[in-house]
Amino acid sequence: MNLWVCVDANLALKLLLREPDSYKAHSLWDSWLLSDFHIAAPPLLPIEVTAVLRKSVYRGRITTQDGWNLLRKAPTLEVEILNFDDLHERAWLLAEKLNRPTAYDTHYLALAELLQCDFWTADRRLYNAAATLPWVHSLDEIPE
Repeated sequence: MNLWVCVDANLALKLLLREPDSYKAHSLWDSWLLSDFHIAAPPLLPIEVTAVLRKSVYRGRITTQDGWNLLRKAPTLEVEILNFDDLHERAWLLAEKLNRPTAYDTHYLALAELLQCDFWTADRRLYNAAATLPWVHSLDEIPE
């Protein structure tokens, strides 16, 4: 039996960028790897990671070289990119259920639902919108 956990780009980016709560993401990630969890995300993850890294370079948060290095490092995070035939439909239905204006973030939720696993995010707005789902978790749950 495979143990799965689903993550979004916000959480994965905490592992690449130095942010105040990055240590929480590293601790959580390490615990999953030590427990032989498979870490999953929908095909949207690499696109979002690329977009955020590029935006970080554009805004001067990181150098162009750091952006390139982090973009090359991202695939080493050992995230399994998964897709299912009904992923988009589930994302749409979850966006409706949670009254979300778009279905980008609900693709992560849909994948976790299809895998029947926990979903972790560092996106407070997404967490607040989906907190009624018992399998949705926030990086903020990790103690300081």
